[in-house]
Amino acid sequence: MDEIDAVVVGAGVVGLAVARALGQAGLEALVLEAESRIGTGISARNSEVIHAGLYYPAGSLKARLCVAGKAQLYAFCEARGVPHRRTGKLIVAQDARQSAALDGIATAALAAGVTDLRRLSSAEARTLEPELHCAEALLSPSSGIVDAQALMIALLADAEAAGATLVTGARVARMSRSGLAWRVRLAGAGDSRNDDVGPGVAARWVVNAAGLGATALAASIEGLPPAHVPPSYLARGHYFGYSGRVPFRHLIYPVPEPGGLGTHLTLDLAGRARFGPDVQWIDRIDYGIDPARHAAFADAARRIWPGFDPSRLAPAYCGIRPKIVGPGEPAADFRISCPHEHGMTGLVNLFGIESPGLTASMALADEVVGRLRGTRP
Repeated sequence: MDEIDAVVVGAGVVGLAVARALGQAGLEALVLEAESRIGTGISARNSEVIHAGLYYPAGSLKARLCVAGKAQLYAFCEARGVPHRRTGKLIVAQDARQSAALDGIATAALAAGVTDLRRLSSAEARTLEPELHCAEALLSPSSGIVDAQALMIALLADAEAAGATLVTGARVARMSRSGLAWRVRLAGAGDSRNDDVGPGVAARWVVNAAGLGATALAASIEGLPPAHVPPSYLARGHYFGYSGRVPFRHLIYPVPEPGGLGTHLTLDLAGRARFGPDVQWIDRIDYGIDPARHAAFADAARRIWPGFDPSRLAPAYCGIRPKIVGPGEPAADFRISCPHEHGMTGLVNLFGIESPGLTASMALADEVVGRLRGTRP
């Protein structure tokens, strides 16, 4: 087998950020991506929002890495010319009950180190966005948007400049520990579910950043105790696009709902608007969109924007969140499963890396490399 410092499984935004961080630490990384190109899964099917770090419990990985990652991401985009914009975001309450939820968001944000939030009355919010309907709002000036594909291309360029190698169409069939190294075997020409395996590589370290496939990959690792592989749940989120001009400059979010942040209005870098995502629990990966969801999206859009024209709303795309808790359970933190937890030297499994994973990607990568090198607990 060829030998290398580290293998990263998955070439989404997190896997590419990990490969970049490994390269900057002087380590040679091989990135294995099962699909024919980078970032076709979670990283390509989201809102492309740079989150400020408003929603997550104090002390959680999501809170800490989102706030740190936001600063790193803005700096990286500015230095590398990655298209992005600090649009700002309004989180809106429609009634007194939701106003109380804004209190909780503001408290969590301050505990996470977000100090730029402003509470706005209905009149103040309408001064910023005259077409907005709300009782009150929180303004997050440091929220923004980014071109996720351009970001991944820039991360890959940095990683390759630091010695990383990307191999696409490389599905991992088997991983096992042998002596001081990991042996990673790729699927051969046959079905990856059987013993037909192709070439392999030996590596000191392995990072499982396989996104929607992370739990299945972990379950196939020889010697990894099943107790260290969390359950896997899939939450599909649909997006509907709006054709025509919208009168908004900020991202507009409702208060969060179970399983997600609520059906919100986001803008892309060309100024086009989309509404979503909603939350639909599913049993298998399926990116189909049901046009019958139009009515629910129209209702959600109308609560934000009473002047909305439902005839301009149409299905756009959907994404799937890799959940490690099921419907009705409290939201889970990112899970970085390290050797001190599972007992297998040189292995990090990343589970439940959903929102704010894109924002946190660079800080998350630093965390992973620090844990592999033993410089972080």
